[in-house]
Amino acid sequence: MLVVTFNRPEARNAWSLEMMARMHDAWMEVDGDDDIRCAVLTGAGGTFSAGADLKLMHSDQSANPWHARFREDPELHWKAMLRHYRLKKPLVAAVEGFALGGGTEILQTTDIRVAGESAVFGLTEAKYGLFPLGGSTVRLRRQVPFTFAMDMLLTGRRVGAEEALRNGLIGRVVPDGTALDTALQIAEMIADNGPIAVQAIKAAVIAAESLNEEDGLAKELELGQPVFSSTDAREGPKAFAERRKPAFTGR
Repeated sequence: MLVVTFNRPEARNAWSLEMMARMHDAWMEVDGDDDIRCAVLTGAGGTFSAGADLKLMHSDQSANPWHARFREDPELHWKAMLRHYRLKKPLVAAVEGFALGGGTEILQTTDIRVAGESAVFGLTEAKYGLFPLGGSTVRLRRQVPFTFAMDMLLTGRRVGAEEALRNGLIGRVVPDGTALDTALQIAEMIADNGPIAVQAIKAAVIAAESLNEEDGLAKELELGQPVFSSTDAREGPKAFAERRKPAFTGR
């Protein structure tokens, strides 16, 4: 398991060039390391993230040593935000405090979301004459009711944890200060499962987002049937019969 932490608390964990480059590198590590079966995303200092740093957005960053990374890969910021990149492995979010702008946008790419009871969410871009380019005009409507999505997007208002829970933006509300502990417990449960099965299940769900039922079921067979040929698929039932914990290897 890997914990990815937004760590710029003096700026409510708003994303600088360095942070976004490191976010991209973290996602590559998660998917590239077979020993990592699940990741947790959280923020330092009691805040999740305020998204893009508006103070830096229109300033000259050419002298910033991290700027070269973005010249080399014009898609780097989109991959960092998980707009143009979807993790193969599960990602669990642990939210405390504010998750605003890009902080709420990146949540929509996570698979399971836990929030402290005082957490605050918001797609505030319209308030500043901006557009939520992290994918919210596409993904949010698919994850929450239409009127709630439009309410968040068009008003830019802030939403508390209970309202976010009622509308499906998050999945669990826990006492303040315990979101990360709960997320880690969930991640441990996922990591104990067969990694081949877990990744195939996630891939099938994501693929089905843009498919009709018939095509979605065909994709499910395409992704799911090979799982039964894996060593893990033999180990799981064997461990059940022997009343022991499976020793999954990812093969």
